[in-house]
Amino acid sequence: MMRAETTRTAWMGVLDKYHEERNAPVSSLYWSEKDIWSRDRTRAVQDEKIAAVAPFLYENSAFYRRRFDRLGVAPTDLHSVDSLIANWPVVTKQEMMEDAIAHPPFGTYTACGAAEWADRGWMHFSSSGSTGVPRVFRYTHFDRKFWEQANARALHSGGLRKGDTILPMVGFGPHVFAWGVQYTAAAMRLPVIPGGGMDGKARVGLIERFKPSVLLCTPSYALYLGRVMQEMGLDPAASSVKWLLTGGEPFSGVAGTVERLQDLWGAMSVEFYGCTEASPHCGGYSCPEYQAGDENFIHLMEDIQVWETVDPDTLTPVPLREKGLTVCTNLNSESSPQLRFLVGDYTRLDDSPCSCGRHHIKAVGCMTGRADDLVNLRGIKFFPVQIEEAVRAVPGTGDEFQIRLTTQPDGMDVMEVLVEHSTDVADAVAREIRSRCEIRCNVRVLAPNTLPKTEMKARRVFDERRK
Repeated sequence: MMRAETTRTAWMGVLDKYHEERNAPVSSLYWSEKDIWSRDRTRAVQDEKIAAVAPFLYENSAFYRRRFDRLGVAPTDLHSVDSLIANWPVVTKQEMMEDAIAHPPFGTYTACGAAEWADRGWMHFSSSGSTGVPRVFRYTHFDRKFWEQANARALHSGGLRKGDTILPMVGFGPHVFAWGVQYTAAAMRLPVIPGGGMDGKARVGLIERFKPSVLLCTPSYALYLGRVMQEMGLDPAASSVKWLLTGGEPFSGVAGTVERLQDLWGAMSVEFYGCTEASPHCGGYSCPEYQAGDENFIHLMEDIQVWETVDPDTLTPVPLREKGLTVCTNLNSESSPQLRFLVGDYTRLDDSPCSCGRHHIKAVGCMTGRADDLVNLRGIKFFPVQIEEAVRAVPGTGDEFQIRLTTQPDGMDVMEVLVEHSTDVADAVAREIRSRCEIRCNVRVLAPNTLPKTEMKARRVFDERRK
C-alpha cells in the first residue's frame, strides 16, 4: 500500500508540474505556450512522464501489474518514449474486454479504485467493443482539470474566442467529448445554450432565437439539422452559426463531406478527435491551416500524449508518413494513463513544421476509418468512408446512404448501396465505388428524403451476411 501511495503522489506531482489553470489564452493564436514548444522539449516532457507513470501503473492497476510481470518488464525499464516502444507491446481493446469480463464491473485497467472514486470521483464513461462487453472508465475531478485545459487548447486552435456561444446538440450520455466541451466552455468563460432532449425543429428554433455561433454535434447531425432548417424555409448559411465543432465520426478526411458541411452552413467545421480509453479529452484538433494544403490534417497533442502508427497485421511501428493504425499513450490522467493503447484509426503521421506555428505532429488525411469498421467482402477490404467519398462525388446525392451486405442463396456475399437522388445515378455511383474500392456492387437509387435521417451518430453499414 505504501508503494501504491508513493507512486501515485509522484505521478500526480508530475502532472501538476506541467498543468496550467487558465481561463484566457496566452495570445491571440495560442491558448498555452505548450502549443509551440520545440519537439525536443516536448520529447523531454514525454520521457519524464513515462518514467513516473510506469511505476504508478504497476502499483495501482492490477491489469498493468499482471502485464508487466507476464512480459518480464520492470517498471524502471520504461523511462522514455524509445524504451516504451521497444519493451511494451500495444494494448488492445480485446485485452481490456477480457479484463472487464474477469473483473466486473470496472475491470482493473484503470488506476481509479474504490477509495479514489469515493474521495474525488467525477464521472464514468463506457465504450463497447465488437462483442458488446462494456469497458468502463472512471475519472476523478483531478482528471477533469486536465480535460478542461487540453480541450481549451484545441478549441482555441480551432477558432473559438471570447464572445462565442455554444449550442450542444447531443444526449451527453454516450458522448464523452461533449461532456469535456461542456466543462471546457466554463473554463474558457464561453456561454452555453442547453440543446439536449429536443427534436430538430426545436433546435432550429434555438438557433433562430438565441443566435449561437458554435454548434456542438456529430457531422451527421450537422447535415441533418441543416436540411431541417431548409425544410422550414430557412438558410443555414445565413444563420448566426460560424463554427461546427464536430466529433464522434470521421469527416474532415472524407472527400466531399467537409465541403458539403461547410457549404451548407457557411461555417468552418473543426475536428475534435479522441477516444474514451486513452484520449477522452481532445487528442486531435484543427488549426487555422488544416484545410490549406492538398490534404486536410489534424494536430495531435504530444506534450500530454505519445502518438504512433503501427502495421495493422504485425502491430509493429511504421515509419513517419506511412499509413498505419493509431496508438496512443495517455500521459494526462490519474485514472486512465494507458500505455500504447491501440486506438485503431488509419492515418499517416508527419512531424514537419506547420505554418500555424505548432510543432505537434500532424495526422495527414485526418482519420480515414477505424480498423474495427473495416469491411471484408469476398476478400476485398474497404472502409465505409470510401463508399461515402464515392456517394459524395456524384452531384445531387442526398446526405443519407446505406451499405447493405447480404449472402445470396448460392453462398456469395454481395453489397448493395442505397442512395438518394432525383434521377437515376446508379451507374455513376457504382463507377465511383469501383474506382475507390475495386469492387462491383448494386446501387439502388431512392427518392430524396426516403432514408431515415441521422439524428445522432450515423449508422451506415447493415451486415446481414450469413456468418
